[in-house]
Amino acid sequence: MHSPPVLAFLLIASSWNAAYGSSHFFQGKYRGSLKGLPASNHSTSYGAPGEQYFPQKLDHFNEANVTTWPQRFWVQDKFHKPKGPVFVMIGGEGPENPIWLTQGQWIGWAEKFGAICFILEHRFYGKSHPTPDLSVESLQFLSSEQALADLANFITNQTAARNLKDSKVVTFGGSYPGSLSAWFRSKYPHIVHAAISSSAPMVAVEDFADYAVVVKNSLNRSSPQCVQNVQAANDALQAALKNPDSAKKLQDLFQLCTPVSNENSKKDLENLVESLAGNFMEVVQYNRDNRAFEGAQATNITIDTLCDIMTHDSTDTALQRYARVNSLLLSATSQECLNFTYESFLEPLANTEWTDETSAGGRQWTYQTCTEFGFFQTSDSNNQPFAPMFPLKFFVDQCRDLFGLSEEVLKNGITETNTYYGGRDLKVDHIVFVNGDIDPWHALGITKRHGHNAPAVLIKGAAHCSDMYPSRDEDIPEVKLARVIIEFFLRKWIGWFAEA
Repeated sequence: MHSPPVLAFLLIASSWNAAYGSSHFFQGKYRGSLKGLPASNHSTSYGAPGEQYFPQKLDHFNEANVTTWPQRFWVQDKFHKPKGPVFVMIGGEGPENPIWLTQGQWIGWAEKFGAICFILEHRFYGKSHPTPDLSVESLQFLSSEQALADLANFITNQTAARNLKDSKVVTFGGSYPGSLSAWFRSKYPHIVHAAISSSAPMVAVEDFADYAVVVKNSLNRSSPQCVQNVQAANDALQAALKNPDSAKKLQDLFQLCTPVSNENSKKDLENLVESLAGNFMEVVQYNRDNRAFEGAQATNITIDTLCDIMTHDSTDTALQRYARVNSLLLSATSQECLNFTYESFLEPLANTEWTDETSAGGRQWTYQTCTEFGFFQTSDSNNQPFAPMFPLKFFVDQCRDLFGLSEEVLKNGITETNTYYGGRDLKVDHIVFVNGDIDPWHALGITKRHGHNAPAVLIKGAAHCSDMYPSRDEDIPEVKLARVIIEFFLRKWIGWFAEA
């Protein structure tokens, strides 16, 4: 998968955690949202403009349906100069955060190039509610294709209303919005002149087993012994789950909310193993990024932090060290215990009301993965360090249990997505594709040049959407260079009115 990038991933899941005690990281996203809400009131805290609402069409592909709904957006025009470009930050699978109208790389470029900036929240996320609820009947209007049409309608309307029709439009997005940014340039080239696509999965795939492979490779950079001990811990965990006496001891060791017993289903145990693996997946994906400016928690926990725990000289077993990592993440996210049951996992995702905290994005994003993308981060590869206990079936069954969708629907949706958008073979120009090679999502991204006017930047040592955050002294040189490259192409494509 914020503003900013599915990138600005804050732990709005803190309320989720308090209520449900479940792992807050799932399928490469934070449960409840891909990115989060600001730590306090939007506008007063950050000096960001207030929210506005645009009357959006419910169904862009049915002319007989004239229903509209209020889509949330923000606009920042303090940098705008005559003939300056229009910058649009594309929203993703969570509430948008207007702090991105005051900070982030794109704001620096907006000041240099005299741009007017918009953030458009994605339908069905945050406060952009197209339907009365989140029932399956309502969710039929949630798709990337509808979201792109929302963008087209919004940009066309706003540029006309603000006398900006002669200005060049540039879209920005990270993770899933990064995909949307590239796809928008591909499908609506008459509306958008250029696009920045950061950490974007461009290929839909049912079994994203390579995610865990990249996690292993990223951990290995810190310490090969770290990977070996993670593997040893998972071997021990798998063995313990098969032994009733050993399984009972896991409750105290891993701070589980309930004991592991014969009463637990296979899915309970799969969910437990996947949740513990998620501790490592989360830290690897966001390693050393700058989410802290939004108020994100635990950003000081890095790959090195985990590997120090897994390799530090002590008499602890690998399983005990693995448990210490879990305790660290529980504490950092204000959880007293880990609720590993499958039922507890499904409960918030089954909620169909807008009033619940969990309606911020978890159910919606899961629906999109079940109907369009897959992206299921399984343990199906033999070249990954976790116990092979969260296979594809574990995720496919969730589509059935939550939405009544079969695997055939999922497979057909993935085929349609790749056929419609073109996967890595899309024919485009005026796009910069940016990825970090530590980030597991780069395995589904475009990391090689697509021609002179569609460059790809693969940042060595960088994590998810790291190029999009505000600059800081401790940013690695490779990230700093990537931003220079992006600015070079923006300057090339935007034109003469950019500052010299």
